[in-house]
Amino acid sequence: MCGRFSLLGTPEEIAAYLALMELEDFPPRFNIAPTQPILMVVSGETPPPGSNRSDRRALLVRWGFIPGWVKNTADYPLMINARSETAIEKASFKTAMRHRRALIPASGFYEWRRTGDKKSQAYWIRPRDGGIIAFAGLYEPWANAEGSEMDTGAILTTSASEDIRSIHDRMPVVIEQKDFARWLDCKTQEPRHVADLMKPAQADFFEAIPVSDKVNKVANSGPDIQERVLENLNEPKKSARTKPVEPDTQMKLF
Repeated sequence: MCGRFSLLGTPEEIAAYLALMELEDFPPRFNIAPTQPILMVVSGETPPPGSNRSDRRALLVRWGFIPGWVKNTADYPLMINARSETAIEKASFKTAMRHRRALIPASGFYEWRRTGDKKSQAYWIRPRDGGIIAFAGLYEPWANAEGSEMDTGAILTTSASEDIRSIHDRMPVVIEQKDFARWLDCKTQEPRHVADLMKPAQADFFEAIPVSDKVNKVANSGPDIQERVLENLNEPKKSARTKPVEPDTQMKLF
């Protein structure tokens, strides 16, 4: 799963990378957690012929996907991830897979490996060359019985690349810049047409940096949570699975 990530680029850098006309100012975010707002990019209205305006638009959504047919969110699980292999078959995600695919800009993500002494070693996993990447995402508008509306979203995951597999068996789907248009085109590109994009990143694309357990607490949101620490080298038990970090339940902007 992907339970925390980071977005450190400037609005200008992110807008240029995703071909957005403009993007409101915001500070670096070192520890983005479930239920918090996340930035998503989707296809908007097609610009008129001869226009140089981008057809992409940015929006803030709650990280935690809620299908439009859900009536009571208290009885529905917090879905921050969607398995790319089965999303088109699941009632919760199949409509969004056809009509509401999105890009989620990020600078990297965090993952935890359970070690032999039952402690979890946290890792900051970022591109070796730095810069911004884009996770594959799905978004869904949701409204409660009183008519209050909210956009929600999830990150698509896939099997981990070979170099990340020793930490966790899943990782976010990363969409390459050359494939942005195809991924976002929900008018002509059906899920089967973009299935080839939902694959692990190439080996050695990411580097995994061991960090302290400061990242476990949402309140810790400064650059110090990404500082390298001495890695716990105890071997994990074969049957061990990383215990998800308990998400923050408060909705807050940046």
